[in-house]
Amino acid sequence: MLENPSNDEIRALLQAVKSIAVVGLSDNPARPSYRVAKAMQGLGYRIIPVRPAQTEVLGEKAYALLTDVPEIPDLVDVFRNPEAVDAIVDQCIAIGAKRLWLQEGVVNEPAARRARAAGIVVIMDRCVWKDAHSLL
Repeated sequence: MLENPSNDEIRALLQAVKSIAVVGLSDNPARPSYRVAKAMQGLGYRIIPVRPAQTEVLGEKAYALLTDVPEIPDLVDVFRNPEAVDAIVDQCIAIGAKRLWLQEGVVNEPAARRARAAGIVVIMDRCVWKDAHSLL
């Protein structure tokens, strides 16, 4: 299995990040993506929702695809099925994203290796909020 960065490296990443594009962010408060994004917002991160059919989530304008976002987010956080990660990695490479976080249960080794080969820092199968809560 692909090794994640160390806790010290993850802490430094979370300290450097200001904006987080949350791919698959639901507007349903019962969904993990909503709860995690809201908690990260509460920690001072700016959330950029990325999900087709949403216009706004958590008070922020939503975009259908990463390639529609008018800026490069500091971190791309993924709440999607592992099969969707290949296309998300393509979009990360296309926009020049530098950091990709695949939430707990989102494991796609080939896509993660491809992202790393493109120079993207990849964290896989971990919760960004749990790490922010425990490491910061």
